[in-house]
Amino acid sequence: MNKENNFPPVKVAILIDGGFFIKRFNALYNKDKKKSGEVVAENLYTMAMKHVGSKNTLYRIFYYDCYPLDKKAHNPVSKRAIDFSKTEEYKFKTELINALKKKRKVALRMGNLKDNHNWMIRPNTVKDLLSGKKSISELVEGDVYLDVKQKGIDMKIGTDISSLALKRFVDTIVLFSGDSDFVPASKLARREGVDFILDPMGANVEPQLFEHIDGMQSVTPYRSKKK
Repeated sequence: MNKENNFPPVKVAILIDGGFFIKRFNALYNKDKKKSGEVVAENLYTMAMKHVGSKNTLYRIFYYDCYPLDKKAHNPVSKRAIDFSKTEEYKFKTELINALKKKRKVALRMGNLKDNHNWMIRPNTVKDLLSGKKSISELVEGDVYLDVKQKGIDMKIGTDISSLALKRFVDTIVLFSGDSDFVPASKLARREGVDFILDPMGANVEPQLFEHIDGMQSVTPYRSKKK
């Protein structure tokens, strides 16, 4: 990404799918000692700036997510009343969002959560039930979760990619994501001459995605060890 080379400086926009980023960050760097929302926000910013490099200019970091669920509900297994605004997930997400609001050149693009009012059994638990390793009577509170979906995120990402490309605001777009929903917008951006880079954070991506991007690079929030 035009770091220490002979290419002329470019203007770079960083787009981050928050749900994807948090899931991958937790899997890669947040396994043992859980990091606070403020620390994760700092790491996110560091990773974004690594894509920009020392020679280039940051246009803006766009972060796409939803505010955490704050309703109350009863777990159908334990019958226990749960106040989601008192959970660790709510605390973490609130800290992360508030920390990002204070970062320079960070724009939040917030979608909405749709509560389907259904409780779902976790996939691993379903496998145990089907294989006979567990019975319905052995289900515990953590085996189920409230079915809540993010709405509006993919549309916002696609709209911003199209706007950045058509209005010639940037030369390069870096997208932190792992699925193919961005393909139509990336094709438009590339037709407009924008260099489109995908950062899947080390996750495997579908092989056919390579034809719709100009490159793929995953960065780490930590300094590389010198050999």
